Parts: sequence; structure tokens; C-alpha cells
Amino acid sequence: MSLIVQKFGGTSVANSEKIMAAACRAVAAHREGHQVVMVVSARGKKTDELVGLAAEITHTPPAREMDMLLSTGEQESVALMSMAIQTLGEQAVSLTGGQIGIVTDSSFTKARIREISTDRLRRHLDDGSIVVACGFQGVDDAFNITTLGRGGSDTTATALAAALQADECQIYTDVEGVFTTDPRSVPEAKKVPRISYDEMLEMASLGAGVMHSRSIEFAKKFGVPLRVRPSFSDGEGTLIAPEGDGASRVVTGLALVRNEARVSLSELPDRPGVMSLIFSKMSARKIPVDMVVQNVGTGGTAEVSFTVPEADLAETLTAAQEAIDEMGAGQVRSGTNVAKLSAVGAGMRTHSGVAAQMFQTLSDAGVNIQMITTSEIKISVLIDRTGCDDALRAVHAGFHLEAESVPNPPIGVKQQHDAAPARANRRELLQAVVGSLASMEDIVVSEVQLDESQSRITIDNIPDRPGVCAQLFTAVAEGDVMVDMIVQNVSHDGQARVSFTVPRDDLQRCLLLVREVLASWEGASLNYEEEIAQLSVMGIGLRTHTGVGEQMFRALAERDINVQMINTSEIRMSAVVAIEQGQPAHQCLLETFGLAE
Repeated sequence: MSLIVQKFGGTSVANSEKIMAAACRAVAAHREGHQVVMVVSARGKKTDELVGLAAEITHTPPAREMDMLLSTGEQESVALMSMAIQTLGEQAVSLTGGQIGIVTDSSFTKARIREISTDRLRRHLDDGSIVVACGFQGVDDAFNITTLGRGGSDTTATALAAALQADECQIYTDVEGVFTTDPRSVPEAKKVPRISYDEMLEMASLGAGVMHSRSIEFAKKFGVPLRVRPSFSDGEGTLIAPEGDGASRVVTGLALVRNEARVSLSELPDRPGVMSLIFSKMSARKIPVDMVVQNVGTGGTAEVSFTVPEADLAETLTAAQEAIDEMGAGQVRSGTNVAKLSAVGAGMRTHSGVAAQMFQTLSDAGVNIQMITTSEIKISVLIDRTGCDDALRAVHAGFHLEAESVPNPPIGVKQQHDAAPARANRRELLQAVVGSLASMEDIVVSEVQLDESQSRITIDNIPDRPGVCAQLFTAVAEGDVMVDMIVQNVSHDGQARVSFTVPRDDLQRCLLLVREVLASWEGASLNYEEEIAQLSVMGIGLRTHTGVGEQMFRALAERDINVQMINTSEIRMSAVVAIEQGQPAHQCLLETFGLAE
């Protein structure tokens, strides 16, 4: 007998009519022969109501008591849902997180799941009952009620599906599925029938809004097929699963994050240990650092920029200043009127010119790029928040994402039929994790990769205006050169610096192409390094687990290894070091993350 987990959010259970509609779905699945676990959120605006009540009592409510209060919203929903199912003629039992056996740490309001006991769930399912479970909550070792923070009900559903080895976890929501981008911003956006875990991880972390990244982490870690389905119709929605063998879009979707803030630390000493110190200060405050960019140092100094949620800016600036004071050098700058626009697609691994096309589209729309960071399946740019919606629409049209069928590669993009073994190794992303369900939300670093087959090119004093990156990377794409890491830090005095890596076999050809472009930029200069070592820490939830960067850079600093470039994504954190330090760095990171043989 198959087992299905169904999750219903607050809008899907907002009133008695919607509760009955959700109950009908569970009953229908049960009568088709499935065992069914429902995970239910608090009704509609119930959580907001409870938060408002607490605010009327005190401006500083204790975190433990807030968890006690907020957990009642889900308890109300599951009791009503269980009544509805029984009214329809089926057995049902409602359970709180503690009654289920969801054990968490004691981080009130943002707890992480440590383990789940399934014995009670199995007994009720085997007795023929539909289990209606409270989302968003658990208990710690002292039986305090805890809540799981943002996206907590999605996390509960996926974690239960993992623990029960469910055949599918269905997330019912008020949209038809996962779209190429937010259809409220781009009416031409299309529903994506299937998307890979890695693509969805990037989309979720970038603010795609359908699901929170923690739930995708569970799904990938334990191999749970997820399906985002509409609660208002019988549509099949979007399946989130491993990458398929069939044709796929070069770019699957776009995401826009408006609530970003930028922090830049400049005039830093270009020496080992600097990045370790910065990341440790951020990790101590559990600040989710995003879009980390460090370009190659010059004149003995380095600069690193990163984005954080705007709500965390004040805390981030305090942490950054502490790092500066401890180093005895550096300067902190910040900016708030910024947005992050990202393109995500597994097809980027095998097509050149995707970045060039994105940059050209932004140039044609008059949009200037402040920062660039990339991964194998994502390109992110930081742009001015004003006009970011126009930029989103332009890039969506530029990649033809409104098309119903899978289009051919964009003009100027050539499919690569062979690639260096090192690149092939990097394509082997995360493997499903099996075994014990204890410590379910521990950091999962599945692999540490070393690539010694690339070269680095850096261009200084580039005019900071729209179209410059488009011109540069279009020339590179026309030469059929695959670009891996692209790093552009924040410009100063109207001048920008861009670094990128290419296969070493393509270096000389790429330099000829780049020099032709540089001839039109007065004052621009080029330098390159033929041999570099690129280290990549691969894993699930590198962004939500704030300690990964701290561990990585502390380990390198302890071996006196200097980091020249940094690039990050949801599933990969990469650093460039000197070629002679590649092997020692690789070994120390394997040891740090428990992967050494």
C-alpha cells in the first residue's frame, strides 16, 4: 500500500468550506487505497492574530512563550480537519508535533528537527486512520513546545515523508505549481511540469515563494518526490524530483529578491584568516549570508561583498565592524536599494553564452549590474531595486520562458558535447543520503571537489555602465569558451573589476577575444593566472546552515592558505587558491567535513 503526505497551508484551510474541501482530497486519496498523512497549517491569518495579541501584552515576548502561543493555531486546524474527515465517513486522528514524536533542538521560534519517531504514526495508519498532523512544531528534550520558523509546515511535511518513506509528498497551495517566475510580476510566466531538486533549491532560496528551501533540503537528502499542487483545482502541479534524462530548458526559471541589502568590506589585508574571521562573526549571529563575492586582491588588499536580508542589516553591520576592529584594518560600506535577479537552469552546465545573453538583455533594458555571482546552474546579478520588475520581465522574454515547449538554445549558444573530466566531476552534484534519521537537519556536505584544470582572467578599470559585461561575455561566448566562476564586486569611482575562470586549454583563445573588447575601454587593464586551483564544497542547505562558510575558511586559514576568490550558491561554495595550495587545501577540507578516507 502506498503512502502519501499531503500538506495544506493556511489559505487552504482558512474557513469551514475550505477545510471540508481539503478533507475531501484526503478522503479521496484514502479511498483510492493510499495511506494518508495530512500536515495542516494554522488557518488563514490566525498566526498574525496571535502575534498581534502578544504585541498588545508586551513588545518583547519571551521566545518560549511565543512558541507556546503560536503552536495553538495548528492545533485548532488539525482538530477541525479531523472532525471534517470523520464527518465524511473515514477514521481520523489529530496529533501535535510532540505527540507525533518530532524532536527538535531548543532554538525557540526557529528550531531544527533532530529526529522523528514514526511508531505512533505507523500504528494509526495501519489501523486505517488518516493522520492529521500539526505542521510547524515539535518539542525539545525538555518537552518544551518549539516552532520551526519560516516554512515550518512545508518542513514538517517533507520531514514526515522522509521518515515514513512516503511515495510522494504533495504540497497544496493557492497556485497551480512552480512557474518560470512570479506570474504576478510577469503574466506570461508558464507552469513548469517538472523541476530538479537543485533547480528548486536555488529557486526557493532566491525567493521564488512556492516552497521554503529547508523542505527541499529534506526532499533531496532523503529522496522524497515532491509535488506542488493547486488546492482549488485538480491540476497535477509541478513534480520536484531528480534531474530527468529528457530535454530541458537551458534556463528553467527566474527569481527576484527585493528585500536584499549589500555589505562590502574593503581595504582588507590580503592574507589567510580574513574570510574565516568575517564568516565566524556572521555565523555567531546566525545571519544567512547570501551572494558572497570576493575578487582577486590587489596591492596587498582584498575586498569582499555579500548580501543579507534587509531586516538583518543592522546586526550584520555590527558583526562586520567587529571583524574590522579585530583585524585592525578595513572599511565597511552598505547599500539598501538593491535587488537580486537570478536565472536558474540545469541546462547551463552544457551551454555556453547563457551569462552573455542575460547581460545583453539587461543592457538593452538600461539596467546596470552592481555585482555578479554564479554557480553551475545559476547566474545572479545585483541591480538597483528601482526598475527591478522591468528587468525581470525583460530577462524572462529574453530567454523565451513564455514558450510552452522546450525551446532550442538561444542564438549564439552552442551545446557542448564533450568537457574536461574535472567539469564532468562537478556535474555530479549531491547524492541521496540514506541511513539514520537522527540529526535530520545536520549540515550535509556530500563532496569536496578540486579542479586544477582552469585559469583565471581579471579585468580592472572597466567602465561601470550598462552593457559592459554583455560586451565582454558575448565576445567570450562567440569564441565558444565555457565560463565557470564569474565574480564582479561593487564598483568604486565609476570603475568595476570582473574576474572569471575558463578551462586552461581555452585560455589563450579567450585572452585574444578579451583583448579585442578591452581596446574600446580606455584605462582598462588585464591580468591572468594560467594555473589556479578551485575548491568547491558541495552540499544541501549551505545557505541556511550559516556555519559552513565559517568551517571552510577557518580550516583553510589554519593551514595558512589564502583565498583569492569566493563564489557561493545554495548548493555550492567555491574558492580559488594558488595552484600549489590546491592539494593541501583539498585534503584539509575533506578532513574538516569528515570525508577523508
